[in-house]
Amino acid sequence: MPSSLPVHERFDTFQGEGCHTGSAAHFIRLFGCPIHCPWCDSAGTWHQDYRPGEIERIQPEALALEASRTRAEFTVITGGEPCIHDLRALTEALHAIGQKIHLETSGAFPIRGEFDWITLSPKRWQLPLAENIELAHEFKIIVDRPDAIGEYCQRLTRKHIPVWLHPEWSQHNNSAILNAITGWVKKQGAPYRAGWQIHKNYDADRCDSRSLPPAPLGGNPDIGF
Repeated sequence: MPSSLPVHERFDTFQGEGCHTGSAAHFIRLFGCPIHCPWCDSAGTWHQDYRPGEIERIQPEALALEASRTRAEFTVITGGEPCIHDLRALTEALHAIGQKIHLETSGAFPIRGEFDWITLSPKRWQLPLAENIELAHEFKIIVDRPDAIGEYCQRLTRKHIPVWLHPEWSQHNNSAILNAITGWVKKQGAPYRAGWQIHKNYDADRCDSRSLPPAPLGGNPDIGF
């Protein structure tokens, strides 16, 4: 089990998405992702144009100590794609201080660690493992085109947990995307829910100086972000 993890940023904010929206949260964002969504809003964790010359590696115990000094209701481990890393030591350290742990993942890689909440956001470029679909507490579908809802929903075999439909942020003013989400929720009802990234409206992450500026959204698959 590795003794340290490559950390992009860690900061205090509130959860801006899903069932825990509005709750105080401490975020740990790890480096690395092999999926490379063309609209990625955390491309700084993997894209060569934004990757720093030196990546900070931090021991799990130090990350847990930092989380313990906050008023956060839980710590969110995210990326990039956090599950390319073995997260067992980090989850053990956080649980040892009584911190609840949430995971945000594409579900495409084995989950190593014990989590109190798992948000699974499927990506067409590398689909979730079946066992991870069964572990999820909520799904988050990024709607980057109107037909994405049906594309992803047909693959989600669990129908009794929330399925959030989020407009991809560079498309959040696109009426075709918004109307597709509205129409789906009105027609299908539960468990589908219209979602939004409210922390972006508040600029909540940026209120902590440790939160790094995001790589710009390009939406160009040829350059990978």
